[in-house]
Parts: sequence; structure tokens; C-alpha cells
Amino acid sequence: MSKFVKDLVTSHLKNRLQGATDALLVNIVGLDAVSTSKLRQELRKKKIQMTLVKNSLARRATEGTALAPAFEGAKGTLAVVWGGEDIVSLSKEVARLMELKEFAKLEARGGAMDGAKMAADDVKLVAKWPSRSEQLSLLLGQILSPGATLVGQLTSVGGALASQIKQKSEGEDPSASDVAVTDAAPDAPPMAESPATDAPPADAPSA
Repeated sequence: MSKFVKDLVTSHLKNRLQGATDALLVNIVGLDAVSTSKLRQELRKKKIQMTLVKNSLARRATEGTALAPAFEGAKGTLAVVWGGEDIVSLSKEVARLMELKEFAKLEARGGAMDGAKMAADDVKLVAKWPSRSEQLSLLLGQILSPGATLVGQLTSVGGALASQIKQKSEGEDPSASDVAVTDAAPDAPPMAESPATDAPPADAPSA
């Protein structure tokens, strides 16, 4: 391959991988053309791309990027897969496809995650992690749980209080709310007192 062609291939691969921070390397040598085509179709359903790469050219294309560690020490004919929701969903999909009979010869060879090199066994480990959507779902549940508990406690207390008030009102004597009636007559107005005087009565005998 001439230098001109190598530069073209390197530039093309560099443009395709631009912006990618995670990728996996897989071996698809054992797959025939039909199986390889079906594999690409399955990956595209999850918005995952795959392309065969020559290791030396891939190292040049990813030099200085977060994907560079993936090609350190890589040997043989490999394909790079990238895309999807995140590295977890990417690993889950590759692990799932490797379990299918028609892709039994598909083999994970490692990759790169956030600038760190991944070994082949790491792909299976990462595939067991919760994906981004699963993590968000768990986080949302944790956020809503205290609120739901608080609402339940508030409504429970309010319901108990309302029940107690109802029971109290039903147990009271209806006459207790009426004004008490007594047999005592209303107080008579006080008698007016005669003004005090030192003068004798008019019919008193004179001395």
C-alpha cells in the first residue's frame, strides 16, 4: 500500500472515529460474508458502527485520542465497534451477540474506555454494569422515594387525625352541645334602700 493510500485510509478512519471516546475491538475473521452482513445490521439497530481496520493505520488515526490505548499491542485483523448509548450498552450488545449461535465465532479483543485500555475480559465485566438509562432510572427512583414516603406519612397522619375527630364527635352526648337549662328563677332586681334620715316619723308623739 502506497503512502498516499495509507494517508487516505488513515484520514478517513480518523474522521469516522472523531468524537468517539469509547470503542471495542472484535475479531470477525471466523464469520462468513452473510453473517458479517447480519452482524452489521444488528449493530446498526443500536446505532453502533463497525469497520475493519489495519492496526498500524488505526494507531496512526487514533494517536493522541482517547481511543489510542485500544490499539496498543493489538495483533491480527480486527474490527473496531463504537457508538451506542455508552460503553456499557456497547459492551452489552457485543456480549449479547457473542452468545448467539450464528455469531459464535465473534470474539471480543478489548477496547478503550475514557482513555483507559480494556482487556478482552473487561468487556464481559462492563457488560454487567447498569447502562446509562438503567442508572437514570435507579437515580430517579431514589429521588422520588423520599418524597413518596413523606407524602405517605403526611396523608397517614392527616387520615388518622380525621378519624379520631370523627370518632370523638360521634361519641359525644348530643345534649352536651345545647345550652344548659336550670330551674332556678332569674335573680330579682335588688330592692331599693330607703334613704337614711335623722328626722322622726311624722306621727311620732312630740316630747
